[in-house]
This record gives sequence, C-alpha cells and structure tokens, in this order.
Amino acid sequence: MVKLTTEVAIPAFGRKIGFDEEVMVLGSCFADSMGERLLRHGYKALVNPFGTLYNPLSIEEAIRRLDDGTLFSLEDCVEMGAGAGKICSFSHHTSFARESAREFLENANDKLTEARRFWEKAETVIVNFDSAFIWSHNGKVVANCLKRPAHEFERRRITVEECSITTAGLIAAHPEKHFIFSISPIRHPGADGAHESTLSKATLHLALDEVLRQTTAAVYFPSYEILMDELRDYRFYASDLLHPSETAMELIWDKFCVAALRPEDEQRRKENEKQWRRSQHIEKKR
Repeated sequence: MVKLTTEVAIPAFGRKIGFDEEVMVLGSCFADSMGERLLRHGYKALVNPFGTLYNPLSIEEAIRRLDDGTLFSLEDCVEMGAGAGKICSFSHHTSFARESAREFLENANDKLTEARRFWEKAETVIVNFDSAFIWSHNGKVVANCLKRPAHEFERRRITVEECSITTAGLIAAHPEKHFIFSISPIRHPGADGAHESTLSKATLHLALDEVLRQTTAAVYFPSYEILMDELRDYRFYASDLLHPSETAMELIWDKFCVAALRPEDEQRRKENEKQWRRSQHIEKKR
C-alpha cells in the first residue's frame, strides 16, 4: 500500500487531563484555537488572560504577574498608534484596548484578579511558543507593539540559552503544576523572512529539547511537526497558506486528545461538543 502521509508518533503522556481540573492555556493564536477546543469539549480552561502572547519572555512575564498579582496602574497605560487613539499596555494584546485609561485598567485588573484565582488552582499549564523574536521598548520586552512606530522598538532573536533558562525557570518555580509545551506551526515568512522564521522556530525547538530532557514535570506536544510533516499539503492550510485550516486543527486536536486527555472521558467529550454545536447552530461533524 502506498503511504500518503508521514505519521508523527506521539507517546501517550504519563499524566492525563481530566474534567475535574483547571487548565491554563498561554501562547499564540494557535494556543487560542486549542484552548477554545478544550472549552467547547467541556474542560475547565482559561485561555490567554492577557490576550495572545508570542515569545517565551512575554509568557514568562505574564506568569510572573499571575504569581504576584501586581495590578496594572496608570504607568502601564500606553496610547495605541496608527490613529487608534485607544489605551492599552505593552503586556496585553490589542483586544484589551479601551477608550480611556480608566476603562482599560478596570477591565485589565478585573481579568487579572479572575485569572490569578484560576492560576492558583490550575494543575496543568499548556504553553505554546510562537517566535524567538522579541521587541523591546526602553529596554523592556513587550508582548505587543500596539501599532506604535517601529523606531520606538528594538528587535532581536533570543538565544537558545535565554529560552532554555526561561523555560526551565517556569517549570522550577511551579513544582505543583504540570506543563505541556508546544511550538506553533504557523510560520512568519512575511514578517521575519523565510530563513529567519526557520531560525526562530529552531531556537525554540533546541531550547525545549534541552530543558525537557532534564525533567519529568513537563512534556512536549509536537503540533509543529504534525503540520509540517504529517499534514504537509496546502489542503491543510487556510487561505493565507500560513495558518492551519480548520480540518488541520481538528486533526491536531484529535492527536492531542489521544496523547493528553483521559481516554475514559471520550464519550463525554463527544456529548459536550454536540451540545456546543447545537448552541452555535453548527452542523454536526461529518
């Protein structure tokens, strides 16, 4: 028989996620998509309480904020560029922007307080790294440039060592939590160039490999490899030819279920998704 795909083998994780635990999901838009699937299947998940995050250092900063609970203040407020005129912070995605500093701070701090309560109970943390490139404003790494002029920022690719130290630190600081790391399969040839995008992903791969070889408190889910190797056909990409299509996301989700979720919960997952589809008036899966 002719093989039409190169299947990525994924060892089942020793520890599986159940419906009875809280799951924090942090990272890129790929993390948003995976987190949304956890929610629609009935899991207690909180997805990106600061909005979408892309690089390891911004994710580290978000987790530090969840640990210490420091509220955002007027000093954190930044006016967005490109004529947007809204207020946000360099720690948030632009979806948090509001018309005034008062509105922004009220929303951001409400979300932080809620997220911190969830974080304290969360047993599993899913972290999705997207890029090794960081942007800094006055020496501080930002999660989002907020459409402000490029000359205000410095851009560089972090080293494998920096990424390794950051990742190892996250795990060591939270011995009570189980981490699942992955790398977003979404490339950035437009923003970074094809070669730089490859180097960025390679930096993340090398760093995670170095750290995860030395711990049993974290595992790696190969979302990047699944799309690049097993689904390497433009049928599995969205119209921009960069993001995975809905079909690809479903296939990756199916593999995540086998690797990371309790098998005895499969029927309950299916029922929960059916209920979600009915509530959204979506046709049942074929």
